[in-house]
Order: sequence, then structure tokens, then C-alpha cells
Amino acid sequence: MVLETEYWKSVWRELGAPKIPVLPYAPRQRRMPERLLRVESAWKGIESILADLIEHFQIGRDRCLEFGVEFGYSTAALSCFFDSVYGVDTFGGDQHTVNKKDIFLDTRALLAPFPNITLFRSDYREWISRDNNRYDLVHVDIVHTFADTFACGLWSAQHAPCVLFHDTESFPAVRRAVAQIARCTGRRFYNFDESHGLGILV
Repeated sequence: MVLETEYWKSVWRELGAPKIPVLPYAPRQRRMPERLLRVESAWKGIESILADLIEHFQIGRDRCLEFGVEFGYSTAALSCFFDSVYGVDTFGGDQHTVNKKDIFLDTRALLAPFPNITLFRSDYREWISRDNNRYDLVHVDIVHTFADTFACGLWSAQHAPCVLFHDTESFPAVRRAVAQIARCTGRRFYNFDESHGLGILV
């Protein structure tokens, strides 16, 4: 049961509207990236489809932006495919994370061997208020509320041709936010149902 006003407002607004189709994403091949971090992560499994996803949707490989780094597992995986990866996080956890302590120094040390990763300690709202750059891909894995996912994801869809959203299977609010962004932007919504779900907007 989702206890969030914005989620239910979205449900109410869309009563009677055509449903946004969610297309299954089935990778044609799986290949592990060259470098990975040895840390626990709910993202494990997704790293094996990145090469397929990038090729399938013909994603450029210059710049990637990630909202929600935590200990850097997904950041490290993404860095194997992009010239530059920018990781944005408060590094202090949120209502949906187990970790609530400041992990910035720990994460920076873990990712030190990855020279093409740059970390920024910032709330996504601060970041999107001042960043007008374009990216080849944006990954959104922040606090799993409808309102936050929608705000961050809509900005991301306006600044990149492909946006990934983790936890579309674990959090109904995330899945609804991705569908709502697809409705607003005319993007196609694909979903990879393993590893807690990965929404793909293209």
C-alpha cells in the first residue's frame, strides 16, 4: 500500500485515461562489465544487460549521469561503458535505504580506481536547478517516492535520450512515476523485471 498523496493524486487524474503500455525488455545477450565493485547491491544482475541495452537503443557513450550512488556498484558498472560518469548523491541515505550514516568518504575510496567517475555530494533538487547539460544516459535511483522520482525523472528525460529507473518492480510509486513521465514526454516505457525492476524510457 502506497501512503503518498502525490501518488494517489496521479491515480485520480488518470482515471479513464488510456494506460501507458509497459513493454518487456528481454536482453538478447548478457555480458558482465570488465570492472565491478565487490559490494552488496540490489542492482546486481542489471550490470549484465548494460552492453545489450546500449547497443539496442543506440545510446551514445560520452556522458552518463547517475542520481543515487550509495556505495557505487551501479556507478562502477556504468563507468565501463561511458567516457565520463557523474555520480550525484547526498551520501546520507533516505527513508528507503538501510544505511543512514554519511558514506561519502567510503564511496569515494571504493571508486578511486575508476578515473572516469566524478562524485558530487548534492541533493538531486539542487543539481537539477543548476545543470543544463545534455547526457547520453541518466540513471535515477533516489528515494522511491512518486513525487521525487517524477521530478528527477522528468528533468532527466529532458536532458538525455535514455533514462533508467531502478526499483520499478519493488516500488509501485516508482513504476507509476515512470509511466507518468512516459505520458508527459511521449517516450516508450520498457521494463526489465529482474533485480527489483529497471524502467527504461527512450
